[in-house]
Amino acid sequence: MGARRKGKRGAMASSSRLVSQALLRLPFRPHLSFFSSPIGVISPSSSSFSRLLLLSALAGSPRPLGACTGRSGLTRFMAFSADNGAAASDSKLNSAAALVAPVGLTSPADQAAPQVAVSLSEVQARDWKGDILAVGVFEGGMVKEENAIFAALDNHLGGILHDVATEEDFSGKSGQSFIIRLQGHGFKRIGLVGLGKATAAATFKTWKAFGETVATAAKTSQASSAAVLIATPESFSLDVKLTLASAIASGVILGLHEDTRYKTESKKPLLRSVEILGLGKESLLEDKLEEAIKLSAGVISTRQLVNSPANVLTPSVLADEALKITLPHTNVLSLQILEEKDCRDLKMGAYLGVAAASTNPPKFIHLQYKPPTGDVKIKLAIVGKGLTFDSGGYNLKTGAGSKIELMKFDMGGAAAALGAAKAIGAIQPHGVEVHFIIAACENMISGGGMRPGDILTASNGKTIEVNNTDAEGRLTLADALVYACNLGVDKVVDLATLTGACVVALGNDIAGRMFTQNDLLAEELSLASEKAGEKLWRLPMEESYWDSMKSGIADMVNTGGRAGGSILAALFLKQFVDEKIPWAHLDVAGPVWNEKKSCATGFAVPTLVEWILKHSSEASS
Repeated sequence: MGARRKGKRGAMASSSRLVSQALLRLPFRPHLSFFSSPIGVISPSSSSFSRLLLLSALAGSPRPLGACTGRSGLTRFMAFSADNGAAASDSKLNSAAALVAPVGLTSPADQAAPQVAVSLSEVQARDWKGDILAVGVFEGGMVKEENAIFAALDNHLGGILHDVATEEDFSGKSGQSFIIRLQGHGFKRIGLVGLGKATAAATFKTWKAFGETVATAAKTSQASSAAVLIATPESFSLDVKLTLASAIASGVILGLHEDTRYKTESKKPLLRSVEILGLGKESLLEDKLEEAIKLSAGVISTRQLVNSPANVLTPSVLADEALKITLPHTNVLSLQILEEKDCRDLKMGAYLGVAAASTNPPKFIHLQYKPPTGDVKIKLAIVGKGLTFDSGGYNLKTGAGSKIELMKFDMGGAAAALGAAKAIGAIQPHGVEVHFIIAACENMISGGGMRPGDILTASNGKTIEVNNTDAEGRLTLADALVYACNLGVDKVVDLATLTGACVVALGNDIAGRMFTQNDLLAEELSLASEKAGEKLWRLPMEESYWDSMKSGIADMVNTGGRAGGSILAALFLKQFVDEKIPWAHLDVAGPVWNEKKSCATGFAVPTLVEWILKHSSEASS
């Protein structure tokens, strides 16, 4: 026994020397403190640890502890090394990164946003040449004696529009439309699209729906060119024209988009050009069209991020997507990615507590926009919840209503922040600086993960008793909000798919469940959402409810009772915001996902961009 023990000590000493020699050849120095965390401590004193470092060195991994940096992943790595000994050494593990290879070997195909040119044209409708001419008509707007535009076009076509409208019982109501094929004219098809009551002329929703109808018709008929005409006796103000042009462009582009990156067969839309007739060609309209095209690209980017499954879109991949957004606009965008050690140095215990169980390392993303020229008059922060997958942790999501299979969309807030950053980087507004902040991670289960009853310490020093691991989003947002406030910003908006209670209260279409105690900020966001064609609804922050969030042994718990769940979540987040900084919380659970189509919507990007542009306009005036 004694000789065997001596031999073992000698082998360990020899192994340690070999490890030391191997480490000296590495271009980095491993941080052994990585193994120590408040949630699960892995001791580096065992022989398997020495073997792990040796194998990492032999494999030439750029990260001495393998590609997986979560504690549960390291535990499995160490067990694998100890169990397989020389065999593992001989194969050099092929690569440490193999342990976190994508599940399912799935890789999305490249897919660009629809490449369609939307422009203004002064060509008369009867003289336009192309595939489809779409004519928008308000309810009751086909009386020729009252509508000269409709009368002139119908007379040119021999009265066919009036006849078909009568046969189809078309009256111009919202949602009504028909298309007919023609012979002997410059355009192959013509369609009438109902716009609803004329009082809706100023609304973004009306014109966006018109654009979407044009996109659908173009896909059905495989058209490559289209034109739109508004047949109304009323003249539009410049503000209405700006809304009309922007909304139609957005409706066409987003209506054409279909995320087919994960399908083996797909059809690309053929539509390449859309001309808007009868609005004139003012420079402000041209600029608004260009802005709408850039905004649509941001919405599509958000859709693709939310649609991507969790085996593809890990926190590291989300950080890569932030880099892709940054690179085309390095004159105005800069990116900082904080690794786990950086977050530990900043004492982000709440965020890292959620991330602890995953083999995929957390990535704290800070993307900053600065205008290309001129002074910065106001600094804004947008914080997006970035759970690339939420299992619920030890409070596991179970049952048919848990929607665990859809928890890839739990990063809908982060995706909206990145989509807005993409649009703002392209538009490049003056006078405003914007910080886009995402604490990206997964909420998983492992022996080293966060447990119910654990106490986490956030970066502002406040302690949180975890009474439900499935209330994890607010924990990640806590440290992200502290970080945002420390940047010296003037206003903060966070958005998150935070509570199912909001979906129960307001359904899937009204987002916004907006919480703020600042009336001016509430008004700003409400006006921005209205102009963008999205819906927000302000809910109260009832301070008396906070009593149910008090802990007997920590500063607070992370969940209260069932009653007022969304309000309690907002009150929780308030504990991590500088009281001097106007702040709003948008609970977007519901509208980020289209249940009928089973795909992402890109919700909140238009509202965020409109809010930023409004501040830019005010700063420039």
